[in-house]
Amino acid sequence: MEIFLTILATMVIYFLSGLKVIKQYERGIVLTLGKFTGVRQPGWRVVFPGFQTLTRVDVRSTPIDVPKQEVITKDNVTVNVDAVVYFRAVVPEKAILETTNYIYATSQFAQAALRDVTGNVSLDDLLSKRDEISNQIKSIVDKQTEPWGIDVENVKIQNIELPSDMKRAMAKQAEADRQRRATIINADGEKTAAKTLAEAAETLSNAPGAINLRTLNTLERISQEPSQKTMVLFPVEVLDALHGKTRG
Repeated sequence: MEIFLTILATMVIYFLSGLKVIKQYERGIVLTLGKFTGVRQPGWRVVFPGFQTLTRVDVRSTPIDVPKQEVITKDNVTVNVDAVVYFRAVVPEKAILETTNYIYATSQFAQAALRDVTGNVSLDDLLSKRDEISNQIKSIVDKQTEPWGIDVENVKIQNIELPSDMKRAMAKQAEADRQRRATIINADGEKTAAKTLAEAAETLSNAPGAINLRTLNTLERISQEPSQKTMVLFPVEVLDALHGKTRG
């Protein structure tokens, strides 16, 4: 009886040790005597310890940081660039069977692709075409990792660090551009104002009495302000007579 209970207890312990829980976002890769024998779906699953091993693979979208890389651009400017890669194990058995560490291997390919692509573009293109360059890196890494059952969903270049002297030069250029635009705007404003004044002068000269009304409006506005100035007014007829005499 004791032997029977011992055997029963051993079998229960053996069964429980082989009872595995696979979460909803995981898949279980089972090897039987070292040979791939299937993929286990989420839930309670049983393997036979000593004969089978189960490796869990996360099938969620996984982000990995690509460390900062020192790159010399096509126009010989040294910059530091880093990125982030989003990928997913769409064929989990390949991720385990085709590479020893698919996350590390994907990161290494992303680093190499980041250096290669950014090293073949100019600094201006690197700054202005960041999305296009990110898509090129994505295509390269996706092609390289496809045999591992990895789908690269997105690549984003995050930071582009320029040398200090380059930053100062770009800041000076930006300031010069702002001053140039401000000068152009001021010149356009003065040109418009001069044109408006010329049109107003022409209108006043062609309308009899308009200049007199303008003068009265000006006097009214001046009289409302405290001033120590004394104004001497002459009738318009006197001024016209003086002009006529001068012309004669």
